[in-house]
Parts: sequence; structure tokens; C-alpha cells
Amino acid sequence: MLMLIKNAPAIARGDKQRADALAIVEAGIAAVLPENFLPVAVRLEGEILDIKGHRYDLSRFRRILVAGGGKASGMMALELERILGGRISEGIVNDRYGAEVATGIIKVNHAGHPLPTEDGVRGVKDMLRMLSKAGPDDLVIFLVSGGGSALLPCPANGISLEDKVRLTGMLLKSGATIVEMNTVRKHVSAIKGGQLLRHVNGAAVVSLIVSDVVGDEAGFIASGPTAPDGTTFSDALQILKKYGIYEGSPKSVIAHLESGAKGLVPETPKPGDQVFERVDNIIVASNIIALEAAARKASEKGYRPLILGSCITGESREVGLVLAGIAKECLRTGNPVAPPAAILSGGETTVTVSGNGRGGRNQELVLGFLQGYPEGATIISVDTDGIDGVTDACGAISDAATLKKAGELGLNISDFLKDNSSYDFFKALGELAYTGPTGTNVSDMRLVLIRRGPAEPQQ
Repeated sequence: MLMLIKNAPAIARGDKQRADALAIVEAGIAAVLPENFLPVAVRLEGEILDIKGHRYDLSRFRRILVAGGGKASGMMALELERILGGRISEGIVNDRYGAEVATGIIKVNHAGHPLPTEDGVRGVKDMLRMLSKAGPDDLVIFLVSGGGSALLPCPANGISLEDKVRLTGMLLKSGATIVEMNTVRKHVSAIKGGQLLRHVNGAAVVSLIVSDVVGDEAGFIASGPTAPDGTTFSDALQILKKYGIYEGSPKSVIAHLESGAKGLVPETPKPGDQVFERVDNIIVASNIIALEAAARKASEKGYRPLILGSCITGESREVGLVLAGIAKECLRTGNPVAPPAAILSGGETTVTVSGNGRGGRNQELVLGFLQGYPEGATIISVDTDGIDGVTDACGAISDAATLKKAGELGLNISDFLKDNSSYDFFKALGELAYTGPTGTNVSDMRLVLIRRGPAEPQQ
């Protein structure tokens, strides 16, 4: 298997358990790469396109148009071209800067993430121009993945891109969950929350969705450009107030949301709206797929795997501390699984930023775990998209050697947590993991390996 964690040999440090942890996580990420999951989910049988049991007779369509956005959209476009060949008439997707993909028919437009950019706006305008030519006898395939909320920017009337960037920055630092953030984003956008469907002129639509949202609800993945929206303008306002950012939000944003709450701006399309009559939203990859693949690899390596779930949320440092407590119980009583054990979990935690340091939710989770570190454990937590927070690392790995070295260097965990400086902590110790953009995004994957007895050298 291709080495996904580029510095794996260096951070394995000759320790077998560390090397096992890295291999297990790599197996999980590999399972959700478009090149591996899309050929399984999407098959062409003569004129019939089968997408996880949804069948489309391509002979009945005049053209196939492809649009979309997110951190997996470029690689998904490449794989879709391999499956459909020259049947695709035209296409464009927005992927992040640095995601270089050699597609043929589908244009990959590069844009900014996590903050939206003008390049993203330009790509959306190109998509809308393409879709304006669609009709009832066309099939539109949307490629949707996490990151699409930032990568598909199209501010609602009266809201500037600058104001949307400012709002996004406030939401990212607030501690709001991805569902809460995307509730707001839907209601300050002209295309999210199902509104993109207003531009397809009655064409048949199928969205291939890579989920980075806990629970895999299509309406919140990339803010649901092709999915029904059960939230409202009033919900969006309440979220801003809940996290204390209502007063500081751009005036244009508040004016738009208040107008929507009063019924002066049309709501996003709700379940049952006729705009969804010819629309299928299909989840083709998600966090649980990565966790199950990682569990299989853990079993191959002699560990007893336990998947806690793919829906773990909460403050990152606190979730890390909880995982440390579970590991201690494994060592003490053999519950919920006896060592040698591999405890896997996924989902998306949050970081309420109060300091001025650098970090990401996975790095902060590992730092929280170290506060309650159980002897004999190795933890690694990564963002499957390859970028944790606004850093260049995908996450971090730690064990007893980490604590020992931190003590020798005088690095105090509490100080780094207080300043949200997890990146600087692990950078100083050489414990950061790097993949670069992976071309997928099913949110985060965490692994705790637990053993009894002394550490084993890597063979």
C-alpha cells in the first residue's frame, strides 16, 4: 500500500506499536480514497449507470453534466471520468489549492479553504453558467464532499464575500459544531441548503456524497447544496446568539438573516419541495468505512479492535481525556476490551479558541489525552483530509516517550492547552503526522493502541 503518512518511518521511532498505529490509520484513510470506493459504488453496465442500487438508463439522457465541490471533488471527478469515459459532456468542480488532479473533461477549479475566496466564487459562477444550459432530458451528477461549504461560495444578495469570510472565521473559532456552522452557512448562501437545484431547469440530479458530518445527513454535508433543508433563518440567528457572535457579525449578514426570519427572503427548500422530485442524494463514503477498514488492519496485526462509534463529538481536549479514561479501564479490568487492544473512534470534535496558538482539533485531542495518559498506550488522531485545522499536519501521535521528552524540554501540557498551541507542542517534539491533501474527507479518525508489558522494538 502507498505510504500515506509521509513521515511515518521517522515518527515510528523504531517502536512496533507506533508503527502498527500508523499502518492501521493508513489503512483507514486508504479505504475512503475515491480511487478505492468510487469504482465499488459506481458501475456502468452497458447503458445502465448503477450507483449503490440506484439505476439510471443513460440512453434516455441527452447529456451528462458534472458539478460539485469539496476536498474529495477533484479525485472523484478523475475516477468518474474513468468510469464514464467520453459520456460526460462538460463539468467543473471546486477543490482546494494544491489538489492537483489530471482530469480530462471535468475542469478542476482551485479555491480556498477553510475561508472562501474569489477563486471559489468564480468557479461557482462557471458552474451556474453550465447548469443554465441544462434541461429535463439531461443528467446532472454532483460531486459533494466535506469542505464544500467553503469551496462553493456564493453569498446571498447583499452579502459580500468579505463579510462571508469574516463570518466564517468567527464560526470556526466559536466552538460551534459543523452542523451548527452549516445551518448558518446555508442561510447566507444563494446555492446551499438545496438552493443549487433551482438552477438545473428540471434536469435529473444524482449527488455522490462523501460525508464528513456526524450522522451522514446529506443536508449538512458541504451545507447540502442538493439536499432538503430542515433548518430556518431563525435557527441560524439563534446559533449566532448561542456562541456570542451575533453582535460582532457583519451587518449585512444580520440584516439578511433577520429579513429571512420575518419571511421577507425565501426560505431554503424544505423536504417535500417539488425541486427534489428528480433528485437522489447518495452517500458513497463515510467515516464508518474508514473505521471498519482500520479495525480489520488492527486485527491482522494482533490487536482486539473496538469501534466506539463514528459519531463522537465534543470539545477536543475533553474527548481526549475520556479516551484516556477508557484506555485505563482496559488496562485495569479488560473492559470494554482487553489488551492488546485497538480502540477506534471517528466523528468531529471542536475547539473553542481562546488562545493565540496554532493547532487543530486532532492535535488538541491528543494533547488532552496526554493529561490522563495511561501507561502502555499509543494514540494517534488525524483528519482524513490531510489538514488538521489551519496547520500543515494531519494530526499527531504520542506515547510514553512523548511525555518523557516533553518533561526533559520543560514543555507543560496545560500551558499549551491554554493557548491552543497543540501544533507548537508536537512540532517541538517531532510528533506531528503529515500526509498533505489526501483527496478525500470523512472527518477525523482516532486510534488508541493498548498493550501490557514493555515496549517492543520494530522488526
